[in-house]
Amino acid sequence: MHRVGSAGNTNNSSRPRKEKRLTYVLNDADDTKHSAGVNCLAVLKSVGTDGCDYLFTGSRDGTLKRWDLMEDSATCSTTFESHVDWVNDTVLAGDNTLVSCSSDTTLKAWNCLSGGTCTRTLRQHSDYVTCLAAAEKNSNIVASGGLGGEVFVWDLEAALVPLSKSSDAMEDDCPNGVNGSGNLLPITSLRTISSSNSISTHTNQSQGYVPLAAKGHKESVYALAMNDSGTLLVSGGTEKVVRVWDPRTGSKTMKLRGHTDNIRVLLMDSTGRLCLSGSSDSMIRLWDLGQQRCVHSYAVHTDSVWALASTPTFSHVYSGGRDLSLYLTDLATRESLLLCTGEHPILQLALHDDSIWVATTDSSINRWPAEGRNPQKVFERGGSFLAGNLSFSRARVSLEGSTPVPVYKEPTLSIPGTPGIVQHEIMNNRRNVLTKDTSGSVKLWEVTRGIVVEDYGKVSFEKKREELFEMVSIPTWFTVDTRLGSLSIHLDTPQCFSAEMYSADLSIVGKPEDDKVNLARETLKGLLAHWLAKRKQRVGSQPSANGDVLSGKDVSHRSITHSRIEVDCNAENDTMVYPPFEFSTVSPPSLITEGSHGGPWRKKITDLNGTEDEKDFPFWCLDCVLNNRLPPRENTKCSFYLHPCEGSAVQILTQGKLSAPRILRIQKVINYVVEKMVLDKPLESVNPEGTFTPGLVGGQLTHSVIGDGSYRSGVKPWQKLKPSIEILCNNQVLSPDVSLATVRAYVWKKSEDLILNYRLIQGG
Repeated sequence: MHRVGSAGNTNNSSRPRKEKRLTYVLNDADDTKHSAGVNCLAVLKSVGTDGCDYLFTGSRDGTLKRWDLMEDSATCSTTFESHVDWVNDTVLAGDNTLVSCSSDTTLKAWNCLSGGTCTRTLRQHSDYVTCLAAAEKNSNIVASGGLGGEVFVWDLEAALVPLSKSSDAMEDDCPNGVNGSGNLLPITSLRTISSSNSISTHTNQSQGYVPLAAKGHKESVYALAMNDSGTLLVSGGTEKVVRVWDPRTGSKTMKLRGHTDNIRVLLMDSTGRLCLSGSSDSMIRLWDLGQQRCVHSYAVHTDSVWALASTPTFSHVYSGGRDLSLYLTDLATRESLLLCTGEHPILQLALHDDSIWVATTDSSINRWPAEGRNPQKVFERGGSFLAGNLSFSRARVSLEGSTPVPVYKEPTLSIPGTPGIVQHEIMNNRRNVLTKDTSGSVKLWEVTRGIVVEDYGKVSFEKKREELFEMVSIPTWFTVDTRLGSLSIHLDTPQCFSAEMYSADLSIVGKPEDDKVNLARETLKGLLAHWLAKRKQRVGSQPSANGDVLSGKDVSHRSITHSRIEVDCNAENDTMVYPPFEFSTVSPPSLITEGSHGGPWRKKITDLNGTEDEKDFPFWCLDCVLNNRLPPRENTKCSFYLHPCEGSAVQILTQGKLSAPRILRIQKVINYVVEKMVLDKPLESVNPEGTFTPGLVGGQLTHSVIGDGSYRSGVKPWQKLKPSIEILCNNQVLSPDVSLATVRAYVWKKSEDLILNYRLIQGG
């Protein structure tokens, strides 16, 4: 697992940001499917005779899902959404607690039989959390390991103990989507282990609870396993050794050497006497912890081994990995059998009675026959081979062409996923993004509404991109990544407020056509429309806000301390969401952001309940939506010179440099020239802010000065005498519809100030 910048993991971002980022993830129309590879699986067997079994899956899309299992079907009944990056592992602790870990550096505990309630966010890791281990017969103990070389042992009873609501609890939990369970704060201080293995006790002031630290790894940890009683813990990673710990004290008991590459997966038998390890060296090793040595090694795979699952008696092991293949191996006889081969590397396995669930880098999950209760039945079919004990022996057999034939050709059940997005391009209009997914399908998204506006099917991405090219220049106001398999749209202040368009170009009915519309501001209004409505209901039902809700007045007061904050004059408390910025409530996007407390969180925009405030949201978002305040922006103006064409008989109208909004249309420059030629001065009725005095350097040519002839109704006196004018740049006649920014980017193509020329149209 490599260090990758992510949608929500801002802790480890290489790019410094003073202000918090707001990200929204565009969800597919079918939210019951994963949209990226599935990293982890857990099966919960029903206790009653009439109840169904459950499968829990954690994905690189940042969510977990619960599937209700029937004989020939699996139905998604709940989505667990709060992590802001890949979900890397999940374990069941007892009958109703699901624990997950993520690249967002957190663990989360969930009521697994609820509607997706996150009961606690556990923060102790400094880097990606890659793996978890639970004790089958001690549901209170969970261990976690990560890229920082850290291994922690968590006492769930202490970590999840409920308390009355306090400021600390609110700080830590509310931003993390704790629906109705935000009043949780651990009070138990627990022992931590120093590097000398002496035990010390202290309390973390911000969280109140500190897990047990098993210190010793110098490098990243990829794998953990625990015996049923929780008295033994094994760990492995990039150091190529298996470390054995006592999870009750955090002390190291032994170190086992043998693998020649990263250890990627570990498995222990119920007693803790035997341990299986899978490695990037393609080998599976069986260790006897009592004898402190490797007793068998199995050359079954031709590439890295990433997943292991054993039969209940630990007599046979199922293994999968980078070679796309699932094998069954008899640990005693070394007999091995290829069960199936897929199209994607196998990431995790979960045995379920006589079947096995297989998770891969694909977004779908498959169930294959396994005969887990009597694996010898599979061997009776024939086709087995004897696993060697040297990795090159398996590779040589493969090269010689004697590759085993898979026993099974098709899974018995497949849970389809949504094809993840693997390629994207932001279009020049800065509102559309072209994407290509794993199935080869090309789609055009509109980021200001969060929907697919065109599905082109399986066509060439490059050809479609060229076909959709527009010669238009609009500042980049958002960035995109597809790490979660979906489009994650990132808004960073003040850059996100750099793009404006005229309302006419957005076809907004009922708004003056030459009003400037800030794309980020309107997008934020659309994203937070549900939150605003809920907030107004809440404030309306509570005469006293009791300090829980951030009022516009509060934000205004704080804004005084911010220098050079601009108020959008066009939008005097304009809370209306215009159609180009209305987000779907059928497949609403998910917000990923953080406020002043508690760290990043993720929620669908329709799940916001109106109680969220500046502890949860970046301040600049609230200031924009509640008070129409925008931060100071750069490069919203374009400087240019306006001269008659060489050899033209028209008079010189201006001497100095002009300045106008970047989005100003050439049509308005034409109107300005016509006004000057006919009247030899700007109209007296023009807004005083927009007056231009001929000959003055730095004169302001604003859209309100020259917009009249373009958009206003009624005929001006000078229009009856209107001459026909055209504007040129670099001897190229410009279309009246293009903006100054577009001319500068595609026609002028120089860093110095733009020079425009004007002339009478022949016969005009």
